[in-house]
Amino acid sequence: MTVVEAVTSDDNENADLRASLTLSLIKGIGPLLQATLLQHFGTAAQVLKQPVSTLQHVEGVGPQLANRIAGATHISAAAETLRRCRELGVQVLQKRTTAYPQSLSTVVDSPELLYCRGTTKPQDDLAVAIVGSRRCTTYGRHQAERFAGSLVRAGFTVVSGLARGIDCAAHRGALNAGGRTIAVLATGVREIYPPEHADMAMEIVDNGALVSEFPLDQKPRPGLFPQRNRIISGLSLGVIVVEATRNSGALHTVRHALEQGREVFAVPGQLNSLASEGCHELIRDGVTLVRNVDDILRELGPLANPTTSESQATIHDPREMSLNPQEQEILSLISTSPVHVDEVLRTTQLDMSRVLSTLTVLEMKHFVRRLPGNMLVRNV
Repeated sequence: MTVVEAVTSDDNENADLRASLTLSLIKGIGPLLQATLLQHFGTAAQVLKQPVSTLQHVEGVGPQLANRIAGATHISAAAETLRRCRELGVQVLQKRTTAYPQSLSTVVDSPELLYCRGTTKPQDDLAVAIVGSRRCTTYGRHQAERFAGSLVRAGFTVVSGLARGIDCAAHRGALNAGGRTIAVLATGVREIYPPEHADMAMEIVDNGALVSEFPLDQKPRPGLFPQRNRIISGLSLGVIVVEATRNSGALHTVRHALEQGREVFAVPGQLNSLASEGCHELIRDGVTLVRNVDDILRELGPLANPTTSESQATIHDPREMSLNPQEQEILSLISTSPVHVDEVLRTTQLDMSRVLSTLTVLEMKHFVRRLPGNMLVRNV
């Protein structure tokens, strides 16, 4: 690609992003209507070029909204938002680009744009959400921290909503275990709510990301919290519910997860605990009861490895997606039937020292175990 072509491509991408941002800032356009407009006209730039008469043919677009779109009065606001994002180090992730979370992109009503403060990584596709009551018990807080710590040590990213109670405990458990965590906000990424979690939010920025579909300065409003829950489940392979009453907002996340085809897990509490009534009803209705991270791993696997391009390789444990290519190669040579270490050395083109060190790492991560006589077997 020549310099001119590169600059032109960059300009086109920026123009497309500005148009998408302009569209998203227009009052009355939510994720579903934006998706409908894009389906009709192809790109956000094309939507903004349409006359009022054409726009009104789209279901859900009335005369007032059509005039707001055709007037394109939000173009300057979009440019100012992008300028502020650059100053604040906030990325605006656009759907159908490689930067946008792959798992979320498959959700029907996923946002066209996602504000991101921090970093998202390919390994975050291996994520599990932990949600529950804001008014949790000591037991619930302990369980959320325990599951979060176990998940990050198994190679998962923990997703939650930065709320008081279980959400806070989940993020704290992930951070204390040295892992990655993503907080999905019902506010803008510049408006941390609740305010007492501001310090934790900065820790999350350094070890994951704050993400939101809402503009930078969006303040908390009750209706925005249920809306953001579809993103929590959409970013995750599964959702763990730790303490939820019958009317808990966490059950909104469960409904989104079920609609999105995600796994749902519930942690049991004391039988007479009102704080766990929602969890117990979920278990009664068929949701998987979980006691530890091994229960979750059994339910999630096997999966198709998204890192393979042409022919997807089946993996037997979701944690395998966190392994580097060399570790995956060596692990693929070991089955549930014992194999001699010399056979592994003969099969691979890697140096003996690299193979032996990789086997040690796989043992430490509990993917394989050694048997007498230098035999190796895969853990299941």
